[in-house]
Amino acid sequence: MKKNITIYTSSLCAFCYRAKSLLQKKNIPFEEIDIDLDYNKRNEMIKKSGGRTSVPQIFFKDSHIGGCDDLYKQDEEDNLEIFMK
Repeated sequence: MKKNITIYTSSLCAFCYRAKSLLQKKNIPFEEIDIDLDYNKRNEMIKKSGGRTSVPQIFFKDSHIGGCDDLYKQDEEDNLEIFMK
């Protein structure tokens, strides 16, 4: 299955685990990019997210979804199904 979701994470981030757990529960495949030790990926995330430095930062294709709370809001509004297309 194609991975339309990209999630930038850190290994010590509880919100990252929470966001990944929701995606897994909904069977939505995702690509995880751990920025802990990769300065270039961290800078890539900051640039793509419009300056946000916190994790997770979540993207659907080229569109920025936001962080964990934003992902859960999408779920509450029953919008996660579009991420599988």
